[in-house]
Amino acid sequence: MSKLNRKKLIFAGVVCLLAACSATQTPSIQTAEIEPVKAQIIKAATVAAKHQSKLLTLQQIMADPDWIGRQPTSAYWSDNNQSVFYQQKQQASLQNILWQKHLDEPGNGTKVELSQLHLHAYKNRVLNPKKDTAAWVFEGNIFIKNLSRNELKQLTKDNRQPYNLKFLTDGRLSFQSGNAIYAIHPELGLYEQLVSWQFTDEPTALELPEDYIAQQQQQLIEVVALKRQQKKSRFENAQKLARQNTTVAPSEFYFPHGHELVSVSLSPNGKWLVLAERAASSVRQADDIMPNYINENGRIATVDVRPRVADTKPINQNLWLVNLESRDKRKLSYNSLPGYNEDVLEAVKRENAEAKGETYEANRLPRELKLLNGANGAIQWHSSGENVAIMLEAWDNKDRWLNTVSLSEATLVNQHRLHDDAWINYRFNSFGWLNTSTDLYYLSEESGYSHLYVKPLDASAKQVTFGSFEVDSLTLTSDDQYMYFKGNKKHPGIYEIYRVNLDNVSLESVTNLNGMTDYQLSPDEQSLLLTHSSLVRPPELYLQSVSAPSVQQLTHTTSQEFLDIDWLAPDIVPIKSSHTNQPIYSRVYAPKNKQPGKKYKAVVFNHGAGYLQNSHLGWSGYFREFMFHNLLAQQGYVVLDMDYRASAGYGRDWRTAIYRQMGTPEIQDLQDGVNWLVNNLDVDAQRVGTYGGSYGGFMTFMALFKEPELFQAGAALRPVSDWAHYNFGYTSNILNTPDVDPIAYERSSPIYFAEGLQKPLLINAPMIDSNVFFVDVVRLVQRLIELEKQNFETAIYPVESHGFVQPSSWLDEYRRIYKLFETNL
Repeated sequence: MSKLNRKKLIFAGVVCLLAACSATQTPSIQTAEIEPVKAQIIKAATVAAKHQSKLLTLQQIMADPDWIGRQPTSAYWSDNNQSVFYQQKQQASLQNILWQKHLDEPGNGTKVELSQLHLHAYKNRVLNPKKDTAAWVFEGNIFIKNLSRNELKQLTKDNRQPYNLKFLTDGRLSFQSGNAIYAIHPELGLYEQLVSWQFTDEPTALELPEDYIAQQQQQLIEVVALKRQQKKSRFENAQKLARQNTTVAPSEFYFPHGHELVSVSLSPNGKWLVLAERAASSVRQADDIMPNYINENGRIATVDVRPRVADTKPINQNLWLVNLESRDKRKLSYNSLPGYNEDVLEAVKRENAEAKGETYEANRLPRELKLLNGANGAIQWHSSGENVAIMLEAWDNKDRWLNTVSLSEATLVNQHRLHDDAWINYRFNSFGWLNTSTDLYYLSEESGYSHLYVKPLDASAKQVTFGSFEVDSLTLTSDDQYMYFKGNKKHPGIYEIYRVNLDNVSLESVTNLNGMTDYQLSPDEQSLLLTHSSLVRPPELYLQSVSAPSVQQLTHTTSQEFLDIDWLAPDIVPIKSSHTNQPIYSRVYAPKNKQPGKKYKAVVFNHGAGYLQNSHLGWSGYFREFMFHNLLAQQGYVVLDMDYRASAGYGRDWRTAIYRQMGTPEIQDLQDGVNWLVNNLDVDAQRVGTYGGSYGGFMTFMALFKEPELFQAGAALRPVSDWAHYNFGYTSNILNTPDVDPIAYERSSPIYFAEGLQKPLLINAPMIDSNVFFVDVVRLVQRLIELEKQNFETAIYPVESHGFVQPSSWLDEYRRIYKLFETNL
């Protein structure tokens, strides 16, 4: 186990000792032996305000966020490296406004006029191999720009809705529209169809006779036979013409009837096509609907919603390799992939079978596979067009395969298999090709943390980054010397920008801002456009050279009204866990003038999503909750916000601790948190409440139902009560599927433990929630009624979905939460 050299971390004038653990690379994810992280509390001092602190109110906190200022989002560089663009959302219209900020000019920049948007809305542009020409889509039309001459040209003005743009090696620009890929030659203006496909039976010259009558008619009547012969000749001539005359659009390719497209990718040399398809089936049931009661016509509308995990069936995706020159298409077999037919759920299925008094015998049936999209998609071509990499995952979520394709043999060649007995992370799946070789790079959690690897096609992979931290957001320099990335090497809650030398794997920190930092590398690869925030400051844009530490703030979008408030920055505390060697990093808000010997009331906030990090040193997505916690601290509360097990940022083992037991490790961590408050901050154990939304609402249920003495009251907002009703993509990772693993669902769903409710419970439920359905609350409330529980109340929000929009809804919700705590704590 290697340790970081002791170094001083300066954050708000406070020194903190940090340590990190290294991990060993293995072919599949292993549970790592992790030493305790030696980290002291980071006491983030309050940022001094210009005016005397004032008492916060719920009305101000829950008002339209415009009062805080509209922070820059989706920032990107201009072509000439001299300016940057960013968006600001206008709450009233929910529209994004594009701004341009010149680096050498003061202020926040200028709004891009609507008449000029097509000139600058190129965040998702593509570049040609020489990087001297860019192309993008604006409002369904293609624009192309010669960067050296600064010349812009509009190539299309139609309704084709192009996407999947790609420059070919001969200079043409290809794009997809419907079931076809087209190309435009920017200089000549030639517009051509390269390939098209249909999911139906391939047409034939003549249809076979339907029955005996038709057969006799065609044999006996000469004019009928003649017409059939003429029809056959016309068909064959059309086929020959399409094959032999290059001025004619090529004929279509045909794939199995009743199937549908998943994804398609054209090689840069225009010679090959990789196509993924699956059997067409409606993933929704007819009763996958919810009512919307508040509409402009005064009537009830039905809204289509996603299917439930309990109703979702796996659908295998098929891969095809198409040779556009020879007109040959071949299906790619998965049989070469290691573990393609392993019964990875054998132990789970046996446990569930035995619980029902049955037996289970393992099988070796092929598993259903599908594409797994990384940051740049699931199919990545080398710039030469002669190599392609494809990332696949199993529907059971236990395996990920990175493969190349032998174009001559039409076979998959496995380059890397990542197996996880729990589930493959939906993050950290970036991969691609180096620019100057045919080596692959990819992220993998096999060491226990997300790290970078480089792999030659005919040799073993080389690990490039090491340690107990996460690597993400990759950017490769054009010469392959460096890979830039975002990582939390310094501290789990501090994200800086790093770069690693791919030759000697030396790692250097580029930024040293402390907090949360994201980046965009400039086109000339000399500067970083940074989006940085701290505990009490929302994100702003900054500029930094890749070779110098000085940083220039580019935007100042936070309002003076917000800056004038003397915000309390929470301490970041590594709370000792009684169940794991790693501490539970937590935000702690305490009254400024705590009195010795006085016992305090406390609130424990549970963040949502499960796999989310909130105890970092940046601006929280839960900014309303941050302000609410400041209000509570002003009124004498201690507030605890924990990154319980399941949270992001702490490695694979922390993430998967909840596998098949959601609501168990997390509540154990809350118990440790409450004990820490009692032992360290003079909190009265009989005056602690809890609240949270979504996954946090689920945790409130589980805490009050399974550990009724832990909290004296709780508020569950937009909560999950039965995981069988949630979606497939999220839930099947953690609990498998209900038909395979009902044990996991029944031990993880609050509705099965409702009889344990003893303390006051507030349930706040939006009625048009397309994420966690309103029926989750309806079913639980009926269960509580049948159990004759009298200590709960429910508030409904008819016009809100999962993320509230209306300030009046936010205010009503938090007034009820505040009243719950004031009444019961």
